[in-house]
Amino acid sequence: MEKAISAEQLQDFKHDLHTDSRHDVLRRAVSKNGILAASYDLPAVANDINWTFSIDLDTGKVSNQKQSGRCWMFAALNTMRHFMKDTFRVEPGFELSQNYTFFWDKLEKSNYFYENVLKTAELPTTDRKVAWLMETPQQDGGQWDMMVGIIEKYGVVPKSAMPETYNSSSSSEFNATLNLKLRKDAVKLRELVANHASDEEIAKTKKKMLTEVYRILTYSFGEPPTSFDFEYRDKDNNYHIDQNITPKEFFNKYIGWNLDDYVSVINAPTADKPYNHLYTVEMLGSVVGGRPIRHLNVDMDTFRKIAIKQLESGESVWFGSDVGKESDRKAGIMDTRLYNLDELFDVDFSMSKAERLDYGQSLMTHAMVLTGVDLVNGEPRKWKVENSWGDKVGEKGFFVMSDEWMDEYCYQVVVNKKFLPAELQKVFETEEPQVLAPWDPMGALA
Repeated sequence: MEKAISAEQLQDFKHDLHTDSRHDVLRRAVSKNGILAASYDLPAVANDINWTFSIDLDTGKVSNQKQSGRCWMFAALNTMRHFMKDTFRVEPGFELSQNYTFFWDKLEKSNYFYENVLKTAELPTTDRKVAWLMETPQQDGGQWDMMVGIIEKYGVVPKSAMPETYNSSSSSEFNATLNLKLRKDAVKLRELVANHASDEEIAKTKKKMLTEVYRILTYSFGEPPTSFDFEYRDKDNNYHIDQNITPKEFFNKYIGWNLDDYVSVINAPTADKPYNHLYTVEMLGSVVGGRPIRHLNVDMDTFRKIAIKQLESGESVWFGSDVGKESDRKAGIMDTRLYNLDELFDVDFSMSKAERLDYGQSLMTHAMVLTGVDLVNGEPRKWKVENSWGDKVGEKGFFVMSDEWMDEYCYQVVVNKKFLPAELQKVFETEEPQVLAPWDPMGALA
């Protein structure tokens, strides 16, 4: 039986409020300054948050994704430029072209969307899968495995070979335009299927659609180079030039990683995802026929240890988290003690990590790079984080993350599988992943 809020209850609410002698002071503080500012408790973390780390990799200057959602792409390319900095002694400000991989990601996501539209064409538009597809046909975000698919197919280039444009640095207009086209194309593809069009007619129509997407992309981002000259001076001011090199040749020569060695490890302590097993996500990807999404779910202790092992080897770590929770963007602090909402409102806001995932309170929203950790008696106390928001936030663009914050809000690390225990390496080699629903929180795009 439904029950409305009664007049008597309203009186009880008011009485409860006014029995607290602090209510006027708190009301003034919150209404004037906002909830977060009024609950900000920097002294609670000041003694523990500093910029000294027992392991601290020199990774050069931070990059800036500006008004785009390419954090996952920036983070991946940053780990690779860290390698180039150490191996080829390129200048600290050197960057790989995020615009180049952005172009190919958008084209591949468009094709991936068309394929999913065709797969679901016989379902009604009210079906949850169809509604999920149409809600966001494509977006800037992505996953590590999606980046691998792009690099394996198209390679990478230095930023000088394909610099930023207005649309790559500020992508909202472009995304609105492309999503308009993709939804319109979905109408046509579903009509073709409903009218029993031949495979040849559908393929011809889809090719025309992709031709138009390529045109939109080229006008917006520029056309990707098929070859280029790579010129640079190293830290000793020695001049180097590599002429007429292709993007795939560039990746093989200057980075040369076996990307099959780098795997996604997650921490999702929900009942539907037992630890030490593989998971994938339905309808999540970009390159059709490319590397599939695969996540190995592990407990938090294992999650930490493998990240530390990679840092100890001198290699930075791509990771995904819910960066907006309990963090101070300007100061570059991520700490669960930073805001005291419970005390401010006299309300218990606590939820477990599993509860936040299951009830939509948290999911992975942003990818960054671990470049350091502070170990005390072998245990991590805090972590150094390279962000991609430019050098005007944090400590010249770097953030400090408490180990407790990592526990609660970090969901994914990408590591070389050699740092996994042998039994977990075997899981990657032998286990078929369980398929999660498209809307599962582990399908969130950073």
